[in-house]
Amino acid sequence: MEANTLNELKKFALDIRIETLNMISKHGFGHMGGSLSVADAITVLYGNQMKYDPENPKWDGRDYLVLSKGHCGPALYSALAIKGFFPREELLTINKLGTRLPSHVDKNLTPGIDMTAGSLGQGVSCALGIALGLKLQNKPNMVYAIIGDGEAQEGQVWETMLIAPNRGVKNFIVLLDNNKQQLDEFTEHISSLGDIRRKAEDFGWYALTVDGHDLSAIDEAIEKCKAEDKPGFINMETVKGKGWPDKEAILGNHALRGAAFAGVDEAIDNLRKELAAI
Repeated sequence: MEANTLNELKKFALDIRIETLNMISKHGFGHMGGSLSVADAITVLYGNQMKYDPENPKWDGRDYLVLSKGHCGPALYSALAIKGFFPREELLTINKLGTRLPSHVDKNLTPGIDMTAGSLGQGVSCALGIALGLKLQNKPNMVYAIIGDGEAQEGQVWETMLIAPNRGVKNFIVLLDNNKQQLDEFTEHISSLGDIRRKAEDFGWYALTVDGHDLSAIDEAIEKCKAEDKPGFINMETVKGKGWPDKEAILGNHALRGAAFAGVDEAIDNLRKELAAI
Protein backbone atom coordinates (compact mmCIF):
# COMPACT_ATOMS: atom_id res chain seq x y z
CA MET A 1 0.00 0.00 0.00
CA GLU A 2 1.32 3.44 -0.92
CA ALA A 3 2.16 5.82 1.94
CA ASN A 4 -0.42 8.40 0.84
CA THR A 5 -3.18 5.80 0.77
CA LEU A 6 -2.21 4.51 4.21
CA ASN A 7 -2.20 8.02 5.66
CA GLU A 8 -5.67 8.68 4.27
CA LEU A 9 -6.91 5.45 5.80
CA LYS A 10 -5.38 6.36 9.17
CA LYS A 11 -7.21 9.70 9.05
CA PHE A 12 -10.44 7.96 8.11
CA ALA A 13 -10.12 5.47 10.99
CA LEU A 14 -9.49 8.25 13.52
CA ASP A 15 -12.42 10.23 12.14
CA ILE A 16 -14.70 7.20 12.51
CA ARG A 17 -13.63 6.75 16.14
CA ILE A 18 -14.10 10.45 16.92
CA GLU A 19 -17.61 10.52 15.46
CA THR A 20 -18.51 7.21 17.10
CA LEU A 21 -17.43 8.28 20.57
CA ASN A 22 -19.07 11.67 20.14
CA MET A 23 -22.46 10.34 19.04
CA ILE A 24 -22.66 7.57 21.62
CA SER A 25 -21.55 9.77 24.51
CA LYS A 26 -23.92 12.59 23.52
CA HIS A 27 -26.78 10.09 23.38
CA GLY A 28 -25.76 8.75 26.77
CA PHE A 29 -25.96 5.05 25.95
CA GLY A 30 -24.61 2.76 23.27
CA HIS A 31 -22.47 -0.13 22.14
CA MET A 32 -19.08 1.51 22.28
CA GLY A 33 -16.66 -1.43 22.65
CA GLY A 34 -17.50 -3.35 19.50
CA SER A 35 -18.10 -0.20 17.47
CA LEU A 36 -14.50 0.83 18.12
CA SER A 37 -13.06 -2.63 17.46
CA VAL A 38 -14.63 -2.83 13.97
CA ALA A 39 -13.61 0.71 12.98
CA ASP A 40 -10.45 -0.33 11.15
CA ALA A 41 -12.17 -3.02 9.10
CA ILE A 42 -14.86 -0.53 8.09
CA THR A 43 -12.11 1.97 7.26
CA VAL A 44 -10.45 -0.40 4.81
CA LEU A 45 -13.72 -1.47 3.22
CA TYR A 46 -15.03 2.06 2.59
CA GLY A 47 -11.62 3.65 2.20
CA ASN A 48 -9.94 1.31 -0.28
CA GLN A 49 -11.89 -1.82 -1.18
CA MET A 50 -15.60 -1.41 -1.81
CA LYS A 51 -17.35 0.09 -4.81
CA TYR A 52 -20.21 2.41 -3.83
CA ASP A 53 -21.93 5.68 -4.71
CA PRO A 54 -23.06 7.91 -1.79
CA GLU A 55 -25.42 9.76 -4.13
CA ASN A 56 -26.99 6.49 -5.27
CA PRO A 57 -26.81 4.02 -2.34
CA LYS A 58 -28.82 1.39 -4.28
CA TRP A 59 -26.49 1.48 -7.31
CA ASP A 60 -26.52 -1.95 -8.97
CA GLY A 61 -22.75 -1.98 -9.35
CA ARG A 62 -22.02 -1.53 -5.66
CA ASP A 63 -20.35 -3.97 -3.35
CA TYR A 64 -22.37 -4.98 -0.30
CA LEU A 65 -21.56 -4.88 3.40
CA VAL A 66 -23.68 -6.71 5.94
CA LEU A 67 -22.83 -5.68 9.49
CA SER A 68 -24.10 -8.88 11.05
CA LYS A 69 -23.18 -7.61 14.52
CA GLY A 70 -25.75 -4.89 13.96
CA HIS A 71 -25.34 -3.27 17.38
CA CYS A 72 -22.05 -1.82 16.13
CA GLY A 73 -23.95 0.44 13.77
CA PRO A 74 -22.41 3.66 15.20
CA ALA A 75 -19.06 2.89 13.53
CA LEU A 76 -20.75 2.20 10.20
CA TYR A 77 -22.97 5.27 10.50
CA SER A 78 -19.85 7.36 11.11
CA ALA A 79 -18.17 5.99 7.99
CA LEU A 80 -21.27 6.54 5.86
CA ALA A 81 -21.65 10.14 7.08
CA ILE A 82 -17.97 10.90 6.48
CA LYS A 83 -18.30 9.52 2.94
CA GLY A 84 -21.38 11.64 2.23
CA PHE A 85 -24.32 9.22 2.40
CA PHE A 86 -26.05 11.66 4.76
CA PRO A 87 -25.03 14.81 6.72
CA ARG A 88 -22.63 14.38 9.64
CA GLU A 89 -24.87 16.37 11.97
CA GLU A 90 -27.46 13.61 11.61
CA LEU A 91 -25.18 11.34 13.63
CA LEU A 92 -26.34 13.08 16.81
CA THR A 93 -29.90 11.88 16.19
CA ILE A 94 -28.90 8.24 16.84
CA ASN A 95 -31.70 6.24 18.48
CA LYS A 96 -33.92 9.27 18.93
CA LEU A 97 -37.58 9.49 17.95
CA GLY A 98 -37.86 9.78 14.16
CA THR A 99 -34.18 9.11 13.51
CA ARG A 100 -32.84 7.33 10.45
CA LEU A 101 -30.09 5.90 12.69
CA PRO A 102 -31.47 3.27 15.08
CA SER A 103 -29.17 1.55 17.57
CA HIS A 104 -29.05 -1.53 15.29
CA VAL A 105 -28.66 -1.09 11.54
CA ASP A 106 -31.84 -1.04 9.44
CA LYS A 107 -31.79 -1.05 5.63
CA ASN A 108 -35.25 0.50 5.48
CA LEU A 109 -34.13 3.60 7.34
CA THR A 110 -30.50 4.42 6.65
CA PRO A 111 -28.95 5.27 3.26
CA GLY A 112 -26.08 2.88 2.59
CA ILE A 113 -27.21 0.04 4.86
CA ASP A 114 -27.60 -3.13 2.80
CA MET A 115 -29.11 -5.46 5.41
CA THR A 116 -31.04 -5.04 8.65
CA ALA A 117 -29.28 -6.79 11.52
CA GLY A 118 -29.47 -7.23 15.25
CA SER A 119 -30.50 -10.85 15.79
CA LEU A 120 -27.02 -12.32 15.88
CA GLY A 121 -26.22 -14.90 13.22
CA GLN A 122 -28.96 -13.85 10.83
CA GLY A 123 -26.98 -11.12 9.07
CA VAL A 124 -24.25 -13.41 7.83
CA SER A 125 -26.87 -15.86 6.54
CA CYS A 126 -28.48 -13.05 4.57
CA ALA A 127 -25.06 -11.95 3.30
CA LEU A 128 -24.52 -15.43 1.91
CA GLY A 129 -27.92 -15.21 0.21
CA ILE A 130 -26.96 -11.91 -1.40
CA ALA A 131 -23.64 -13.35 -2.58
CA LEU A 132 -25.30 -16.46 -3.98
CA GLY A 133 -27.93 -14.38 -5.77
CA LEU A 134 -25.25 -12.22 -7.40
CA LYS A 135 -23.31 -15.33 -8.40
CA LEU A 136 -26.38 -16.86 -10.04
CA GLN A 137 -26.81 -13.64 -12.03
CA ASN A 138 -23.14 -13.67 -13.05
CA LYS A 139 -22.61 -10.29 -11.42
CA PRO A 140 -19.12 -9.29 -10.19
CA ASN A 141 -20.23 -7.48 -7.00
CA MET A 142 -18.45 -8.48 -3.81
CA VAL A 143 -20.29 -9.15 -0.55
CA TYR A 144 -18.63 -8.59 2.82
CA ALA A 145 -19.98 -9.53 6.24
CA ILE A 146 -18.63 -8.51 9.64
CA ILE A 147 -19.45 -10.86 12.50
CA GLY A 148 -18.47 -10.94 16.18
CA ASP A 149 -16.74 -13.68 18.14
CA GLY A 150 -19.70 -14.01 20.51
CA GLU A 151 -21.96 -14.12 17.47
CA ALA A 152 -19.86 -16.95 16.06
CA GLN A 153 -21.41 -19.23 18.69
CA GLU A 154 -24.69 -19.05 16.77
CA GLY A 155 -25.72 -22.05 14.67
CA GLN A 156 -26.62 -19.95 11.64
CA VAL A 157 -23.02 -18.83 11.40
CA TRP A 158 -21.86 -22.42 11.03
CA GLU A 159 -24.57 -23.23 8.50
CA THR A 160 -23.18 -20.34 6.48
CA MET A 161 -19.65 -21.66 6.94
CA LEU A 162 -20.75 -25.04 5.58
CA ILE A 163 -22.91 -23.88 2.70
CA ALA A 164 -20.79 -21.11 1.12
CA PRO A 165 -17.88 -23.32 -0.04
CA ASN A 166 -20.26 -26.07 -1.14
CA ARG A 167 -22.07 -23.58 -3.39
CA GLY A 168 -18.85 -22.19 -4.83
CA VAL A 169 -19.57 -18.68 -3.57
CA LYS A 170 -16.26 -16.91 -4.17
CA ASN A 171 -17.60 -13.33 -4.13
CA PHE A 172 -18.07 -13.51 -0.36
CA ILE A 173 -15.68 -12.48 2.44
CA VAL A 174 -16.47 -12.78 6.14
CA LEU A 175 -14.47 -10.69 8.60
CA LEU A 176 -14.53 -11.86 12.23
CA ASP A 177 -14.16 -9.10 14.82
CA ASN A 178 -12.39 -11.32 17.34
CA ASN A 179 -12.18 -8.91 20.28
CA LYS A 180 -12.34 -11.72 22.86
CA GLN A 181 -15.48 -10.43 24.61
CA GLN A 182 -19.22 -10.74 24.34
CA LEU A 183 -22.04 -9.17 26.32
CA ASP A 184 -20.99 -9.99 29.87
CA GLU A 185 -17.86 -12.16 29.79
CA PHE A 186 -14.79 -13.13 27.85
CA THR A 187 -15.73 -15.35 24.92
CA GLU A 188 -13.21 -17.97 25.99
CA HIS A 189 -15.01 -18.42 29.31
CA ILE A 190 -18.47 -18.77 27.80
CA SER A 191 -17.93 -20.95 24.72
CA SER A 192 -14.45 -20.98 23.24
CA LEU A 193 -14.13 -20.76 19.47
CA GLY A 194 -10.85 -22.67 19.49
CA ASP A 195 -8.69 -22.27 16.40
CA ILE A 196 -11.30 -20.39 14.39
CA ARG A 197 -9.05 -19.86 11.36
CA ARG A 198 -8.33 -23.58 11.13
CA LYS A 199 -12.02 -24.40 11.50
CA ALA A 200 -12.92 -22.07 8.64
CA GLU A 201 -10.19 -23.62 6.51
CA ASP A 202 -11.47 -27.11 7.30
CA PHE A 203 -14.94 -26.03 6.15
CA GLY A 204 -13.45 -25.09 2.78
CA TRP A 205 -12.76 -21.36 3.09
CA TYR A 206 -9.58 -19.50 2.28
CA ALA A 207 -8.83 -18.39 5.82
CA LEU A 208 -6.18 -16.26 7.48
CA THR A 209 -5.56 -14.36 10.70
CA VAL A 210 -4.49 -10.70 10.86
CA ASP A 211 -4.06 -7.87 13.33
CA GLY A 212 -7.50 -6.27 13.08
CA HIS A 213 -6.08 -2.81 13.74
CA ASP A 214 -3.38 -2.97 11.06
CA LEU A 215 -4.94 -1.23 8.07
CA SER A 216 -2.38 -2.55 5.59
CA ALA A 217 -2.75 -6.10 6.88
CA ILE A 218 -6.55 -6.02 6.58
CA ASP A 219 -6.31 -4.60 3.07
CA GLU A 220 -3.78 -7.23 2.00
CA ALA A 221 -5.90 -10.01 3.50
CA ILE A 222 -8.92 -8.88 1.49
CA GLU A 223 -6.83 -8.81 -1.69
CA LYS A 224 -5.64 -12.36 -1.00
CA CYS A 225 -9.20 -13.55 -0.43
CA LYS A 226 -10.41 -11.95 -3.65
CA ALA A 227 -7.70 -13.79 -5.60
CA GLU A 228 -8.92 -17.21 -4.40
CA ASP A 229 -11.55 -19.40 -6.02
CA LYS A 230 -13.47 -19.87 -2.76
CA PRO A 231 -15.06 -17.71 -0.07
CA GLY A 232 -12.69 -15.81 2.21
CA PHE A 233 -12.58 -15.75 6.01
CA ILE A 234 -10.47 -13.19 7.87
CA ASN A 235 -9.99 -13.70 11.60
CA MET A 236 -9.21 -10.20 12.85
CA GLU A 237 -7.54 -10.14 16.25
CA THR A 238 -8.92 -6.94 17.77
CA VAL A 239 -9.20 -5.03 21.05
CA LYS A 240 -12.66 -4.14 22.28
CA GLY A 241 -12.83 -0.39 22.80
CA LYS A 242 -9.75 0.28 20.64
CA GLY A 243 -9.01 4.01 20.57
CA TRP A 244 -10.10 4.81 24.12
CA PRO A 245 -7.18 3.50 26.23
CA ASP A 246 -9.06 3.56 29.54
CA LYS A 247 -11.71 1.24 28.11
CA GLU A 248 -9.62 -1.04 25.94
CA ALA A 249 -9.99 -4.74 26.74
CA ILE A 250 -11.57 -4.23 30.15
CA LEU A 251 -14.54 -6.43 30.92
CA GLY A 252 -17.79 -4.51 30.73
CA ASN A 253 -17.14 -2.11 27.85
CA HIS A 254 -19.83 -3.68 25.67
CA ALA A 255 -22.42 -0.96 26.20
CA LEU A 256 -21.80 2.21 28.21
CA ARG A 257 -24.26 4.36 30.09
CA GLY A 258 -24.08 7.51 32.20
CA ALA A 259 -21.03 7.67 34.46
CA ALA A 260 -19.22 5.12 32.32
CA PHE A 261 -18.53 7.94 29.85
CA ALA A 262 -16.32 9.81 32.30
CA GLY A 263 -13.17 10.81 30.43
CA VAL A 264 -14.70 10.52 26.97
CA ASP A 265 -14.02 14.18 26.09
CA GLU A 266 -10.33 13.68 26.79
CA ALA A 267 -10.33 10.52 24.68
CA ILE A 268 -11.93 12.42 21.78
CA ASP A 269 -9.45 15.28 22.14
CA ASN A 270 -6.54 12.84 21.99
CA LEU A 271 -7.93 11.26 18.83
CA ARG A 272 -8.30 14.71 17.28
CA LYS A 273 -4.67 15.47 18.12
CA GLU A 274 -3.61 12.23 16.41
CA LEU A 275 -5.67 13.18 13.39
CA ALA A 276 -4.14 16.65 13.20
CA ALA A 277 -0.64 15.18 13.42
CA ILE A 278 -0.97 13.01 10.29
